[in-house]
Amino acid sequence: MADQAAPVPSPRYVNLDYAASTPLRPEARAAFDAFDASDIAGANPNSLHSLGRRAARALDGARADIASTLGSRVRPSDIVFTSGGTESNHLALLGLAEALRARDAKRSRVLVSAIEHDSVIDNLAPLKARGFTCDLVPVTDDGILDLDQLEGMLGSDVALVSIMLANNETGVVQPVRDAARLAHAVGALVHTDAVQGWLHIPVDVTDLDVDALSLAGHKVGGPVGIGALYIRPRIAVAPQVRGGGQERGLRAGTQDVRGALALAAVARALHPTIPEDRARVAALADRLYARLLDDPRVTATTGDVSRVERLPGIVSILVAGAQSEDLILKLDRAGFAVSAGSACSSGSAEASHVLRAMGISEDRAAGSLRISFDDRVDPDDLDRFADVLKELLR
Repeated sequence: MADQAAPVPSPRYVNLDYAASTPLRPEARAAFDAFDASDIAGANPNSLHSLGRRAARALDGARADIASTLGSRVRPSDIVFTSGGTESNHLALLGLAEALRARDAKRSRVLVSAIEHDSVIDNLAPLKARGFTCDLVPVTDDGILDLDQLEGMLGSDVALVSIMLANNETGVVQPVRDAARLAHAVGALVHTDAVQGWLHIPVDVTDLDVDALSLAGHKVGGPVGIGALYIRPRIAVAPQVRGGGQERGLRAGTQDVRGALALAAVARALHPTIPEDRARVAALADRLYARLLDDPRVTATTGDVSRVERLPGIVSILVAGAQSEDLILKLDRAGFAVSAGSACSSGSAEASHVLRAMGISEDRAAGSLRISFDDRVDPDDLDRFADVLKELLR
């Protein structure tokens, strides 16, 4: 790529990396302020005195608000608060697998899709250390779980299948319900990492037929450091953090009431308008795709974007002949924050496991970019971004 004069910077710095983390919404900030000004600020919800009981009621109210976003049949008691999506996935992967194997010794295999987030993939090593066999389920070249492959890998020895709701790099929505049907047919439990999709697309755990579902606050404008794990009633989970009886004995540690209330405030604000927000943001993504794909060097990571169901605010592209690290730094100087589908270290870029699982070569993956946003995006900023990237490529 020829090194020409830098494009005219954006009039203000624009964050287009919302799939990594999002700015705090005003509803969350208001919940923080209200809590900090209240008598229960800092109170332990597990204490017997009146402040503790009031804090516990506030926490239960937040639990009910989160439950209401996951379907009409979800009870507040089905929600376990955690420190975020990573901990929720850890508790689900190890807790579900260990609990089922304790009841049925032959259940010693765990299957996860080859495109799971690192917070799922990195739990395979501790599972193996505890005697489990772990296998990756392949995906198609457009990033969708291969259900035929999954069916062939399932058997009576499988304890758990974990399939993400939607991929954090490509935005592709996964066939969780179909995977759950296959897994339950052989008696396995099913977990889905819904961190990237929750409150961006409708989520109903009854419709998905999953036994556990992870979510997190910072992907939707809630605070960093708060998340939750939905657990289907009567499903046993082996606790992974011990030291107290909090969260039904499944997650020790004094609960973050302040964070839970802020997360609940965001859930109340976003859940009623998911269909409208999804349609508007998806239309903006489609428009951005159309503008970027006009350049012959740019292709969509998933090929034909109209062929797959996607999260509304993730645009994933490959730029031929380019290095994503170079593009990210130049876009940063021009006033835009984006990310890549590759992990850059020691001055070199290695294709992410997601892109490799899709059969994308190292050369093509080297130019990967992910542009992500939510309902708060300014359409003019997306237009300016497209203009700047095209100018860089010229």
